[in-house]
Amino acid sequence: MNLLEELRSLDPRDPGRWPLPVCAGAVALWLVVLSICLIYLFVWQSERPLLGRYQQQERQLRSEFRTKHQKAVNLQVYKQQLKDIERSFGALLRQLPGKTEVPNLLVDISQTGLAAGLQQKLFQPGSEVKKDFYAELPIKIELTGSYHQFGEFVSGIAALPRIVTLHDISIKPQSKGSYDELVLDLTAKTYRYLDEEELAAAEAQKQAAEHKNRRRGRR
Repeated sequence: MNLLEELRSLDPRDPGRWPLPVCAGAVALWLVVLSICLIYLFVWQSERPLLGRYQQQERQLRSEFRTKHQKAVNLQVYKQQLKDIERSFGALLRQLPGKTEVPNLLVDISQTGLAAGLQQKLFQPGSEVKKDFYAELPIKIELTGSYHQFGEFVSGIAALPRIVTLHDISIKPQSKGSYDELVLDLTAKTYRYLDEEELAAAEAQKQAAEHKNRRRGRR
C-alpha cells in the first residue's frame, strides 16, 4: 500500500490510530496554521498602523526629495530670477525720494496742477505714515477746472519721475447748473524711503513693543 492509499484510509474521527509520521505531520501543520493566525492577530494587526505611518513618511520624504531635486536642478534659474527681482526692486526704490527730496516733489505736484490750467484751492500735506522700509505722505488737494484739465493733471502726475498715487477722487460741479467749472477733491500719496537711522529706530521701537507685550503676557 502506497502513501496516498494510506492517507485515504485514515479515519479523521479517530486520529489515535494514525501512523506516527502522519500524526507528527498533522501536528506540525496545525502548529504552522496556529502560528500564522497568532502572528496575524497579535503582530500584524498591532504593527499595521505603524506600517501605515512609515509608508506615509516615505511618501512625504519622496515628495520632499522631488521638490528639492527640482530646486537644485533649477538653482541657476532661481539665482537669475533673484537678480532680476533685486534689479527691479532697486529701480522702484530709486523712484522713492529721500527726506531732503520730498519738498521738491511737493512743488512738482503743485506745479503739475498749475501747468494743466487748474486753480488750486487746497494743497495740504498730512502727517507721514511709516511702513516697513518707507514712509507714506498723504496730501489733500482741491482743484477747480474742466474735465480736460483734470485729465492733463492726472497725465502729468503719472509722468513724474517719482511715485505718486491718487486716492479718494471726487468730481462735482463748482456751483448748481455749472458744467464747465468743476471741483476735483482727492488725496495724493507720495512715498519716500527711510534712511538707516530711521530703520534702526523703527526696529528698536518694534523690539521694545514686543518685549513689553511679552512682559504683559507673563503677568
